Amino acid sequence: MKVVCISDTHGKHRDVKVPEGDLLIHAGDISRRGYPKEIRKFNDWLGTLPHPHKIMIAGNHDFLFENEPEQAEALITNATYLNDSGVTIEGIRIWGSPISPEFHDWAFNRKRGEEIRKHWEMIPANTDILITHGPPKGILDRTFLGMRVGCDDLADIVAKINPPYHIFGHIHEAYGIKELAGTTYINASVLNLLYRSAHKAITFEINTLE
Repeated sequence: MKVVCISDTHGKHRDVKVPEGDLLIHAGDISRRGYPKEIRKFNDWLGTLPHPHKIMIAGNHDFLFENEPEQAEALITNATYLNDSGVTIEGIRIWGSPISPEFHDWAFNRKRGEEIRKHWEMIPANTDILITHGPPKGILDRTFLGMRVGCDDLADIVAKINPPYHIFGHIHEAYGIKELAGTTYINASVLNLLYRSAHKAITFEINTLE
């Protein structure tokens, strides 16, 4: 199965070149402010893509998914939306969460420590592909100011679960791939700090179990 990963399109999805594949994953921040019209446009765009399977989570900009979840989720008809939940596709177990550490007053923000750890403890131990909006601490999480802003608790849980793949975004300037202790970490942010399309979609192959 060819997996195509993107994140942080912020309404500029039509500027992104999306390779063909079997599964498209979007790791959140589909919009600038999470307005219904933004979500509709994103969903319409998803419908033009040829991938047989599409999965998305929300991000800290996608307010409607947290404030009016039923309304927001009803607007997504061309992808499977995950919110601290999972789906199995051709035997591949996938889990997604929109949560990221508290920063000002954005959507799906949780305080570091016990509050955010509750979300990470929900991740099944047999997860093959983990999708979170934010990165774990110390991995593809360095800002342009040099600060490491990923989540310590997420890093702890991922190290214990050791999924083959962990896909995220959020920190645009930390785009890239890193392999560590059997997990391939992918920061799939396609926009740069100026919110311009600058990075390519990242792809990989995973063996199906069916």
